[in-house]
Amino acid sequence: MAASERNESSAAPLLAAARERKLCKEGCPGCRLDEINKSKTGIPYLNFFYVWVVCLCAALPIQSLFPYLYFMIRDLEVAKQEQDIGFYAGFVGAAYFLGRTISAVPWGIFADKYGRKPCIVISILSVIVFNTLFGLSTTYWMAIVTRGLLGLLCGILGPIKAYASEVCRKEHQALGISLVTSSRAIALVIGPAIGGFLAQVRISQL
Repeated sequence: MAASERNESSAAPLLAAARERKLCKEGCPGCRLDEINKSKTGIPYLNFFYVWVVCLCAALPIQSLFPYLYFMIRDLEVAKQEQDIGFYAGFVGAAYFLGRTISAVPWGIFADKYGRKPCIVISILSVIVFNTLFGLSTTYWMAIVTRGLLGLLCGILGPIKAYASEVCRKEHQALGISLVTSSRAIALVIGPAIGGFLAQVRISQL
């Protein structure tokens, strides 16, 4: 019994040392973040602000189209009757979420392999490009394709949550994740408000 206790006590420091020892590559961003988190014990307000703004911008297009989608489908003249406008509008609204469903897992794999920041940058650029093209759509199929590509290339939710938990110490990870949720919730409120305000703006109001 004494020999087994002695063996366990002698093995404990070795196990602890093995846990502390990590294989790091030179220039590894994850190792660099670990070193920063070890040296800084406070809340990384600047990093959290970046996370909040990025999530806000990426989530704004999710529901901003619904206040003006009826008028958009009507002006594209794809519906033969007014009662059919809702039918065609449903496909446009669903195209984004279909793209997100298809690309969610591949974007997570991409972020693990190439890093969180490239994934976030590509997602933000896709929001700028394809949301603008969606607003400039001249045909029904252009609206569906641009909206679908917007969802397909905006795989920001998983990587940004991982990033928010990696740029801070463990005791602040809950705060980082809550910022992601709160910014998306605010975007889902502001987005439709902006879309409704700009739905049928008259030139005299500008």
